[in-house]
Amino acid sequence: MESHAFDEMHAADGSIRRPYEVFEEYLRSFPPEQLQKKRAEADHLFRRMGITFLVYFEGGSAERLIPFDILPRILARREWQRLEQGCVQRVKALNMFLHDIYHDREVCKAGVMPEELILANSAYRPEAHGIDLPFGVYAHIAGIDVVRVAEDEFYVLEDNLRTPSGVSYMLENREVMMRLFPEAFARQAIAPVDNYCDKLLRSLRSVAPPGRDDPSVVLLTPGRFNSAYFEHVFLAEQMGIELVEGQDLFVDGGKLYMRTTEGPRRVDVVYRRVDDDFLDPLAFRPDSALGVPGILSVVREGGVTLANAIGGGVADDKATYTYVPELVRFYLGEEPILANVPTYRLRDEPDLKYVLEHLDELVVKEVHGSGGYGMLIGPTSTKQEIAAYRARILDDPALFIAQPTLALSTCPTLVDEGIAPRHVDLRPFVLSGEQTVLIPGAFTRVALKEGSLVVNSSQGGGTKDTWVLQE
Repeated sequence: MESHAFDEMHAADGSIRRPYEVFEEYLRSFPPEQLQKKRAEADHLFRRMGITFLVYFEGGSAERLIPFDILPRILARREWQRLEQGCVQRVKALNMFLHDIYHDREVCKAGVMPEELILANSAYRPEAHGIDLPFGVYAHIAGIDVVRVAEDEFYVLEDNLRTPSGVSYMLENREVMMRLFPEAFARQAIAPVDNYCDKLLRSLRSVAPPGRDDPSVVLLTPGRFNSAYFEHVFLAEQMGIELVEGQDLFVDGGKLYMRTTEGPRRVDVVYRRVDDDFLDPLAFRPDSALGVPGILSVVREGGVTLANAIGGGVADDKATYTYVPELVRFYLGEEPILANVPTYRLRDEPDLKYVLEHLDELVVKEVHGSGGYGMLIGPTSTKQEIAAYRARILDDPALFIAQPTLALSTCPTLVDEGIAPRHVDLRPFVLSGEQTVLIPGAFTRVALKEGSLVVNSSQGGGTKDTWVLQE
């Protein structure tokens, strides 16, 4: 598989691709043992910073350090500009789609997307129907997972519009790299990412309820047992806002307040990292102790803005994913800048027939799945695993989609044996408020096992710093 994958650093003739020329020359000045020392130093820095994530597995859970690779992924300014334009276009269309499905559903009336696909979606929230949000934004923070298969060929793998994580690693990865390789940053112009939290706070404040001149923003976390709790703490600190749990907030007179030692303080915007189900025990799960009783009523009355909004999960569902190119055309009247991975909808009989005949060649995913779980990677699965998955598909085909196994691009990665190619993907973060913007950097995930295409940190993947060249 490696021989067919696009190499981010090397051209087909073995020469160094232009974005990597300066860094490759710099890299040659380091003997292998010194690079391994840098790798150990990076691990030490991350441990000292306390950057961990919680992994749940059968029988318990454990805090782990996400493996970090000290060789960056480097993108030329031209490459990034295309990604930026494509991601912004996509998120704008998805925000318009979410506004539409909770209002007049013109997309269904026009025959672009079946209404049943929306109403039967487990992430659809009837409680959100008719709510008008500032600037029509539902997904204030979106993470768009992008893969590359050729020089100018990028595909969107999936959209993350509920509570996308990973941005703290993007920021901390950069900080560590600047400590390890300061000379590399002096040799070329690399776009900074350290203004992300300033832009995020500005974006969140822009969607506060009307008439709030100095809006108050808080970050709502499920608590320290959440797998991304480090990120919640980090982002709240960087933005200079309060990190709160459900018990710290209460509703009174159609407004949301935070308990403080100086008395109640009005809250205008909640950057929430609590899932819909647990957000309001009066509206959703009555057994939830993580949310705020009555917060949905305040949202409906326009007294507070939730980022991201309730019900946004419909837009990042894998069944909706297959329609996103049509949504871009319908809402924006434009051709999609970034294409989807070619996808089979197993709810459609011809697609189902083809997929069942080619299971050993395809990747099959649950429509509501995430994190790399619940999927079949045909080429690396046994006959028994394929047979068992076939039975699952036949039980309810509409719950699955299928895609070809793409040869994801590879980046040079420092492993125990030295420098070797490993497959990568990319998660740029899109901020939507009064404006829709992208930070010139991203969360690069890398599959550290040779030949593996699974980049998820929960399944052994690692991370890299992403450099966007400014010239």
